[in-house]
Amino acid sequence: MSYPHNQLVFSTLVLSWLACLASAGPITYSVTVTTSPIAGTAGALDFNFNPGPLVSQSASLQILNFASDGSLAGSPTLTGDISGTLPGTLTFDNGSGFNDYFEGFTFGSTLSFQVSLYGPALSSPDGVSTSGSTFAFSMFSDAAGTKSALTTDTVNGFALTVDVNLDGSTTQTSFLPTSVPEPSSGVMLGIAGVLLIVRYRRSGRVK
Repeated sequence: MSYPHNQLVFSTLVLSWLACLASAGPITYSVTVTTSPIAGTAGALDFNFNPGPLVSQSASLQILNFASDGSLAGSPTLTGDISGTLPGTLTFDNGSGFNDYFEGFTFGSTLSFQVSLYGPALSSPDGVSTSGSTFAFSMFSDAAGTKSALTTDTVNGFALTVDVNLDGSTTQTSFLPTSVPEPSSGVMLGIAGVLLIVRYRRSGRVK
């Protein structure tokens, strides 16, 4: 199959960063994942936001605007400092060691949500904390959450993580399968057919 030389086919991973300079406000990531390779699978979703092993400064996180053509199973399991249920807003803080939201989910072709991080660890780092905090999103191909899906992370099974660093910055990492370049045309091809788009912005007054 051939493609025009100016056309890109993104079948495994696309990261698109939209950054806005601001004086204050939450850091927000908009995440879209194409899940068509496992469409129809009765699996599960997991969101967690946890402090590091040492001393972590206070931070909070919200999952906003969850949308999908798949279906949530209902009756989620909430552990630690978290409130809310999907498709509504989930609110986490890092006040306890393990803060987790787990829910059964029948996959469709796509899902999307926003991750909004805020609190003193991001707006006013104290300079004395010795650990950051980490948000992690995982997908599973079984309802029990034992079989990780659409990820290359064989240790934790994460699809996406966002670290809150000690200086108040954040670092996003994707564990979706890497794309394979086709030398003849330069298009990006992959096996899984998974699309992830991440957009970043910092809310607040723009200078």
